[in-house]
Amino acid sequence: MTAGHAPSYEVRALPGIPEVRPGDDLARLIADAAPELRDGDVLLVTSKIVSKAEGRIVRADSREEAIDAETVRVVARRGPLRIVENRQGLVMAAAGVDASNTEPGTVLLLPADPDASAAALRAGLRERLGVDVGVVVTDTFGRPWRAGLTDVAIGASGVRVLDDLRGGTDTHGNPLSATVVATADELAAAGDLVKGKAAGLPVAVVRGLDHVRGEGSAAADLVRPAADDMFRLGTSEAVREAVTQRRTVRAFTAEPVDPGAVRRAVAAAVTAPAPHHTTPWRFVLVESAAARRELLDAMGEAWVEDLRRDGKSPESIEKRLRRGDVLRNAPYLVVPCMVMDGAHDYGHARRDAAEREMFVVATGAGVQNFLVALAGERLGSAWVSSTMFCRDVVRKVLGLPEHWDPMGAVAVGHPAAPPRERPARAAEEFIEIR
Repeated sequence: MTAGHAPSYEVRALPGIPEVRPGDDLARLIADAAPELRDGDVLLVTSKIVSKAEGRIVRADSREEAIDAETVRVVARRGPLRIVENRQGLVMAAAGVDASNTEPGTVLLLPADPDASAAALRAGLRERLGVDVGVVVTDTFGRPWRAGLTDVAIGASGVRVLDDLRGGTDTHGNPLSATVVATADELAAAGDLVKGKAAGLPVAVVRGLDHVRGEGSAAADLVRPAADDMFRLGTSEAVREAVTQRRTVRAFTAEPVDPGAVRRAVAAAVTAPAPHHTTPWRFVLVESAAARRELLDAMGEAWVEDLRRDGKSPESIEKRLRRGDVLRNAPYLVVPCMVMDGAHDYGHARRDAAEREMFVVATGAGVQNFLVALAGERLGSAWVSSTMFCRDVVRKVLGLPEHWDPMGAVAVGHPAAPPRERPARAAEEFIEIR
């Protein structure tokens, strides 16, 4: 680009590449079709021909099995359509298993390691033509909230896949604090404009964009880490994942808990079913450290008194008190309570007992909603029954009405470590069919 001239670049499809078959030397096929490649050019290569050359072909009658085998996590499902996370870490339809542009009766899997495929192709072109080019392996994606498809980068070598502009300024001098450009995806989309989907032109060449070249990055860098993915949950499948990911967490970091996240979890809690159109849930948010200390100290004194009356030894008492450390060490504490406003008074012991059970069950459903919603906020929790053994003490310290029944306490915080693997439970073991 000459100084003083407006920026520009050229992108063109590369004709002359024959039908690619398993075992073909893809670098040789491209070199034969483009002997005029120069240093600094970027090749945009459709993943399908990479997959064909690498033999990633299976029979079409096993497509569903192939999707299952390539799937790590189901993100969403509607009818037969599945959006999944595949072995490459990409979230896409059908795990990238494709029935287009392949021989009848077969389907294609994505390259096993697209970044390695790009690096190998780049090395092959350097060997045959003596040029240093960038390579981007592309595939077609749909995107949330946007109609239509576009090509994106799933493999790259010799290209800066992300252009981090943070720390710079715009033309008005405003600081750029969040701008990271997905350069490799922009290149992939530009190439698709000239390759097309059905024109039999699987490779495009970009020339004139020397600034996109670079080492040390790969298309895997474009995959957003799970911890930073704000939209990882949301569909019915994702809600089920939140349920399965809800775990009892007993060790937390010192990172503060966002009170707004807890309030959003309470909003989910109060959608639980309840008898007689009642609202039996109340959630006491113990946000100040002083209030937590006062509550837990008072509860501890009550536990010690009870245990001494039961004849427990000092060692046994100390051991039981340590079980409450999860509440004391958590950065945030919630006391869910049950109220029976609207309960029916039958004047009959058995029916009145059943009425209370209905409210207890409804309260438990609300707390479960609360715990799952906390998991959706990436917060850990532990529901401990302790407040149920000293309700009068809890009501006095927290200033709660007499008819509020504390139903345990929930420790909330950021998990200090990933939870241990949960043993698998077969649903059939908990089902009876009549």
